[in-house]
This record gives sequence, C-alpha cells and structure tokens, in this order.
Amino acid sequence: MDVNGKELAVEVDGEGPAVLLVHGLGGTSNFYQVQADALAERFRVIRVDSAGAGRSPVADGISITSHADDLAAVLDALGVESAAVVGHSMGTLVVRDLATRYPGKVSAMALLGAVREPAEAGRQAQRDRAAVLREKGTAAVAPGVVANALSETTRRDKPEVAAFVRELVMRQDAEGYARNCEALATATDPGPIAPTLPLLLVTGTDDKVGPPEASHELAAAHGDASVEIVQGIGHWTALEAARPVTELLLKFL
Repeated sequence: MDVNGKELAVEVDGEGPAVLLVHGLGGTSNFYQVQADALAERFRVIRVDSAGAGRSPVADGISITSHADDLAAVLDALGVESAAVVGHSMGTLVVRDLATRYPGKVSAMALLGAVREPAEAGRQAQRDRAAVLREKGTAAVAPGVVANALSETTRRDKPEVAAFVRELVMRQDAEGYARNCEALATATDPGPIAPTLPLLLVTGTDDKVGPPEASHELAAAHGDASVEIVQGIGHWTALEAARPVTELLLKFL
C-alpha cells in the first residue's frame, strides 16, 4: 500500500470491528500471527510492516511520529474511522503517539511489553546497534536479541520461539533496522494516555526491556487500566506467551 510517499506491506484479514496490530523494533507483522488468526474470526485485523521493517522498504525520515502518521494514513486508506490498537515494544510508543495526535482513530489500546522513553544509556545503545548493523549486518545483533530479550525459560523450553525471533531479526534489512534503532534513540514520551480510553497492559516477569514497573506506571497514570504480568516470559510477549496473550486480547476487545 502506498501511503505518505512510501510503500508499506499491509495485511487485512477477517470482518468486524477493526483491530490494528503494531510490531516493535526488530519485528514484523508476523510477530502477531497467532493472535491475528484468532482475532480474525471476530474482527477486521490490520497488520502493517513499519517503514524499513520486514517487507516494507527503507524510507527516509523514519521516526516514532512518522510511523504513527503512516498508521493513520493506512486506516484512512482502508476506510476505517477508528480501531482498537495493539502495540509491542517500540510499537507501544508509536500507538501512544497515534492516540495522542489522532485521538479519534483509537477506540481502545493494548500495550505489550510497554517501554519508556529511553534513558541516555538506552539511546546510546540504539545508536551503537545501528552502527553495528551498518558495518556487520543483522547476523551481528541477532544473538544478542535472542539472549537479552527472551527469558531463560523461553530459551530453554521453547527453542522454536528463539529460532523464530532470530529469523525475524536476521531477515530485516540492515539499513532499515538501523534507521528504526535511531528512531528509538530519539524517541520522546508521547504524553498521558486519555483516561477515557480503555487500556490493557501485558508484560512478562522477566521482561528487561519493558519491565512490569513500566506498565504499572502507565496504569497508575491512566487510573483505570488492566495490567497482566505473565510469569516466566521476557520481552517478545506475543510469541513467548502466545495463548495467554491471545486470550487476554480476545477478552479485552
């Protein structure tokens, strides 16, 4: 789909109220395959590979706000006035920005592994990763993503999940991945989530990227959010706890 002067890979399945699924850094729309299959039985499920990720080509000016602008344009192109949105990792910043600047387009929000605005050390880590990607390619960063973002329990008991995460990272365009790392490095907090917006937060006990305290902070600021902490999983929430996350989303939506 051609939106905002760039080509984005977009998948639409099912019929009913719209649900927009937004992946995080290093991911693609396939991150949500299990959830998309289940949701499509009741909803119109929209998945987008963000600019520079997955099947969407590299683009100039990639940022949190540009991703949110692209999502708004995708909804417009599909004739969707508003959708429930689900974001993961960096995608939680994107969907929060979408809800802040396009409030009429978001009817409910679910955040998986919600992340904060990066601290300076985190910003530098993303800039360093971008440099490694440009110099050595995705093979140089994939082992670290698997080791640091998945829980020890997942790596031990679900090696197929670790293999899939490695494949997601390895299949990224190195320059596109680098530009998205730089987008995260410059990210700022999108602001408070409207208290009238239904909000679900899900993360893992072992998530070091989007730790439980980050979700609890967002919930406390919101005032009426549901927080679910899944035992034994890390940051790749929808993969490490595919069935529980699917059930939580179906119940919430």
